[in-house]
Amino acid sequence: MEVTGDQRNRPPEAGQCRARLTVLYGSQTGTAEDLAQRIGREARRRLFECEVCALDELRPAALLDERLALFVVATTGQGDVPDNMAVTWRQLLRRDLPADSLRALRFGVIALGDSSYAKFNYVGKRLQKRLLQLGAAPLQPPALGDDQHDLGADAAVDPWLGDWWDKLDALWPLPDGWQLLPADRPPPARHTVRYLEENGSERAVETPPLPSGRHFVAKVRSNRRLTPEDHFQEVRLIGLDVSGADVTYRPGDVATVLPQNLAEETEQLLELLGWRPDQLVMVDGPRADLLPRPCSLRYLATHVLDIHAVPRRSLFELLAYFTESELEREKLTELSSAVGQEERFDYCDRPRRTTLEVLQDFWATARRLPLDLLLDMLPVIRERHFSIASSPKVHGGELQLLVAVVRYRSRLAAPRRGLCSTWLSRLPVGHSVTVSVRPGTLRFPAEPDRPVVMIGPGTGVAPFRSYIAEETAETDRPRPLCLFFGCRNQTADLFFGDEWQRLEDDNKLQLFCAFSRDQENKIYVQDRIREQAALVWRLVHAEGATICVAGSAKRMPEDVAAALQQVFAEQGDMSAEEAECYRHQLERQGRYQTETWS
Repeated sequence: MEVTGDQRNRPPEAGQCRARLTVLYGSQTGTAEDLAQRIGREARRRLFECEVCALDELRPAALLDERLALFVVATTGQGDVPDNMAVTWRQLLRRDLPADSLRALRFGVIALGDSSYAKFNYVGKRLQKRLLQLGAAPLQPPALGDDQHDLGADAAVDPWLGDWWDKLDALWPLPDGWQLLPADRPPPARHTVRYLEENGSERAVETPPLPSGRHFVAKVRSNRRLTPEDHFQEVRLIGLDVSGADVTYRPGDVATVLPQNLAEETEQLLELLGWRPDQLVMVDGPRADLLPRPCSLRYLATHVLDIHAVPRRSLFELLAYFTESELEREKLTELSSAVGQEERFDYCDRPRRTTLEVLQDFWATARRLPLDLLLDMLPVIRERHFSIASSPKVHGGELQLLVAVVRYRSRLAAPRRGLCSTWLSRLPVGHSVTVSVRPGTLRFPAEPDRPVVMIGPGTGVAPFRSYIAEETAETDRPRPLCLFFGCRNQTADLFFGDEWQRLEDDNKLQLFCAFSRDQENKIYVQDRIREQAALVWRLVHAEGATICVAGSAKRMPEDVAAALQQVFAEQGDMSAEEAECYRHQLERQGRYQTETWS
């Protein structure tokens, strides 16, 4: 049959599609989910039927029926799977699955990780291997996104996706008479929003729903600054009253805290978007469980929309749909594209420009954004993780957090601030905080006589304070514990110095401090490790010590690893290669553990 020009330029009829693509994500902080949703929007524009969901939202055994799937998975902690793919991952690892279980599946894997961690993109790599073992056919090698790259994960993901769409176009060519949907057409909203009448009977519910059954509400019992007022870094010890909560924890566990937007930024958003704060809305859709019913627009601006984070590409995509300026549309379209990743990095990531600041830059367009698409395409506020600094035995019903308040300068006029740490620093006694407790990545030995070498500069000392307090509370250990601690000044940021002194006096602790700014030559924890080479080697090699490292993920973990390998080489008469292999062996045995954060 001949196809006319008019027929060739028309979109396919409703319900028609080239093929079905399922995009499955495992996401802990929302980054993998945001990328998966963006891929889903592009797939639908390219006329693929596409479902996007977390791996654990897939019905049991549904993966066996899939023919084309794209997995977007992050790695958390020390090679752990995100919470929302843990169940499906356990099912995939079952030994009774036949080797050809997924023989009908063609797939791709996008792995998101951070190369400063030892198990870089471990989940994505393991998933790729397991899918191959089950007979699935990869369309291309996995993408390995790296947060440490100047351009972030996009540097690897964008070219990979270009190849992916090319492969799908070759496998499922666009039929005659079909056209891709216009790139400037807004996607259908996944949420529906109903505005309630001002004089209606409904009343706002302002109590946040708990994110899960393991979350609870704790009251602030204490909030004390540990560093002097004139010190460059504000560090606080925050005590939360958990005496009435059904919660237990052990050294090495972490507490999650769900913050709120800062009050002044909430007011700026409400004014910018022209929202009436007490306007009530009923929201249905994927994020409806985060909201009370009904809720006010002030609640959305305070508790839900993450306006403090550096924006993702989806924000520029959303703004481009609704701008009335052709010049602005071209700029926004470029910023939301793979081609514009360097310019986007220079505009957003390098100066750490927030979502609110971007909306302020494009204020005229921001006022045109519909709430249903804002809920779709803006990230929600995520909980933050803190190593617990208290001991159940010593501190009873008070769970303590050691919090460095994030504040620094970029090229922008206003200082950059961390949302959660700034919010926590302002909380008065008695204020409510949504909290949960979960296992951390550090697992201390169960045997009381097994030594532990703890290396924790700055607030990295928090889990070790928990462990040391717990271990020295009631039992007499056969040998003192060993802690390497680093900070700038002995008088400014030697956290818990009085506690360490008492334990040293009682021969329960060996403390080696590195004060980097108290002398002309800077001294760091790795220098103290080299100075104590004989002790470290004896504890590790002869006495089977576990090494635990906690702190900033920038240079410290690599510098500490290099110092330890130097100790192993010199004290154990090894080559550099043998010393590195020895450290990796300790890691496989669970005797070299790290907990670091960016």
